[in-house]
Amino acid sequence: MNFPYVSFAKHNNILFIRTLMILLLSCATIRVDFCFSSVPTSLRALPLEGNFTFTENEFAARDYGNQYHFLPLAVLHPKSVSDIANTIKHIWHMGPLSKLTVAARGHGHSTRGQAQADHGIVINMESLGGQVMQFNTGQLPYVDVSAGDLWINILHESLKHGLAPKSWTDYLHLTVGGTLSNAGISGQAFRHGPQISNVHQLEVVTGKGDVVNCSEKQNADLFHSVLGGLGQFGIITKARISLEPAPKMVKWIRVLYSDFSTFSRDQELLISAEHTFDYIEGLVIINRTDVLNSWRSSFSPQDPAQASKFISDGRTLFCLELTKNFNPDEVDTANKEVENLLSKLSYIQSTLLMTEVSYVEFLDRVHTSELKLRSKGMWDVPHPWLNLLIPRSKIKYFAQGVFGNILKDTKGGPVLIYPVNKSKWDNRTSFVFPEEDIFYMVAFLFHAVPSSAGTNGLEHFLTLNKRILDFCAVAHLGVKQYLAHYTTQEQWQAHFGQRWEVFTQRKSTYDPLAILAPGQRIFQKRVSIL
Repeated sequence: MNFPYVSFAKHNNILFIRTLMILLLSCATIRVDFCFSSVPTSLRALPLEGNFTFTENEFAARDYGNQYHFLPLAVLHPKSVSDIANTIKHIWHMGPLSKLTVAARGHGHSTRGQAQADHGIVINMESLGGQVMQFNTGQLPYVDVSAGDLWINILHESLKHGLAPKSWTDYLHLTVGGTLSNAGISGQAFRHGPQISNVHQLEVVTGKGDVVNCSEKQNADLFHSVLGGLGQFGIITKARISLEPAPKMVKWIRVLYSDFSTFSRDQELLISAEHTFDYIEGLVIINRTDVLNSWRSSFSPQDPAQASKFISDGRTLFCLELTKNFNPDEVDTANKEVENLLSKLSYIQSTLLMTEVSYVEFLDRVHTSELKLRSKGMWDVPHPWLNLLIPRSKIKYFAQGVFGNILKDTKGGPVLIYPVNKSKWDNRTSFVFPEEDIFYMVAFLFHAVPSSAGTNGLEHFLTLNKRILDFCAVAHLGVKQYLAHYTTQEQWQAHFGQRWEVFTQRKSTYDPLAILAPGQRIFQKRVSIL
């Protein structure tokens, strides 16, 4: 039997509850939106030596990768560390009601939007650069620098004291804070480790706005957290960088191999020797025309006649690239050392090329290429890079499956490959790497032609990257990405593996609201609506 009154009352109650929920949600949304719209006013009120800009910030929505473009609400141009601390502390005090996040931007060389903050605040770290560098030239020399300083400027200033940093990246027009938040790897890493292994002390602004000095002896957990920490635990504002005596000249050598096993064996021989070259890298060359002659504008072949007959078309080759540092009064000794080291290698004899350049010219070699590419309008294009760290035990299988199979040519950009010694890396940092004594850096440095739908277009290279990653996953190669890009926390958890728990604990300690580095897509800021 039906009771119309009861049914009517029940219907009215449902309508009332729905209406109440809508009103509550609307009020909460209005509250959050009101807080968000009042942010520019509160930021303008902060006591700063520098300033915020709220318009014409498109540069902060771009990076070297040219694939992601997220416009920030504001850009901070700090003139002091306190500007950064005050800004972050202000957002910290706003609590979970604020949507604001903060990203530190160096020279804009990220490739996947890692230094962007969608409707957040981007800190232009280069505004901190240009301060006087403080040198200690004693028995264990070092230099204190701003995190916004470029490595190229540190090189030039250090050379005035006859010194230079020990470990480099291939491209020097990057900020100190940017590379230390990742790792900083180049051909010297086999001997000195990455740049994060050559730092004595840091100044850091945490996600709570606290300014903390840290080192292995002071606030050691924060020190190791931020090194290779992808900006998740704090913004590096100052660093003490280890230095060594700088050479004046470099013997720069290239030789080719047609067999990967021989190539990798020689690389491993060199990085394991006590007396060896100062820089050891490698290149993969697939189906490139007239490779040796294309290098002859910079290098001289030992046997020009034989070199001119060498055919690279349709072949998969491996270039071993080496340097030996020396001073002008040591040239004879350097020549003998190079000759002795080369005699132990099994490269194709007709492919030996050499040149001599200044130490600065070698270290800044990529900038020379940059200027040429800029003049042709080929620098500011999409760069779908893929950087992998591969265990030594799996590198041959990887090479067989990828070089010449998945990757048919290397016309889309250089492919680097070289081994490093795990003993030179510190597993207390946040950086993760394969658990073998030797692992390889393999870097696919693709550049795409904008708007192209062909084999030189962005989608083609993204597809190649996916095929390479799928190959590694199916074969269980134990690969780790460098400059990693993932879209879910589950993927990041797999990346960090057993170290994920430590990583999340550090996050909750130093940036519990997940204010920092949203572009990495590791943690998402939780915003309360009530």
